[in-house]
Amino acid sequence: MFTGIIKAKGTIGAMTRQGGDVRMTVNSPDLPWNDFELGESIAVNGVCLTAVGYHANGFDSDVSVETLNVTALRQLKTGSRVNLEPALSLGERLGGHLVSGHVDCVGEVKSRSADARSIRLAIEIPNEYSRYVAKKGSVCVDGVSLTINEVSGNRFELNIIPHTATVTTIDDYAVGTKVNVEVDLLARYLERLISKDGDGISLELLKAHGYA
Repeated sequence: MFTGIIKAKGTIGAMTRQGGDVRMTVNSPDLPWNDFELGESIAVNGVCLTAVGYHANGFDSDVSVETLNVTALRQLKTGSRVNLEPALSLGERLGGHLVSGHVDCVGEVKSRSADARSIRLAIEIPNEYSRYVAKKGSVCVDGVSLTINEVSGNRFELNIIPHTATVTTIDDYAVGTKVNVEVDLLARYLERLISKDGDGISLELLKAHGYA
């Protein structure tokens, strides 16, 4: 599990094709790589990856064909900047929201504008995922925990404060940038609970007890 609070930025050192998938090398001077063990989970732009090797300045990970197909990692190349977050440890502050590192869809930046000192972004996602986003709800974009300001159809708007723009790669975004999107886990579980396949919980029951 992750929190969506980025611990460091890194750069892609290499994207090496191996038997159809990719061995990805990530470099960053800002994390204590000697403290990590093989097999640990590290989120790269919000995608949970397994570290299969370390070096003085970063780590290596194997990226499967499936992951390349369903995330924006396939667009990375040598020199690309990425957001990094090691897996959450018990006892750490949960500053963002619970994030699994399992990307739901790829979104696209549709607009970027200044909003006082902040950046206002509009991101479009596939229609089937729009039901999981709500005004003032949480969303994870390229591994960053963010609050949704507005929702219109399959687009949602975000306000990026200067600190977030500085410590993540969001300041690099332009119209057309593809991003990894993970919707709120609670929205997914709530949908399951109130669906016809749920057991014992209905929308009517939630309304009766003040939860909907």
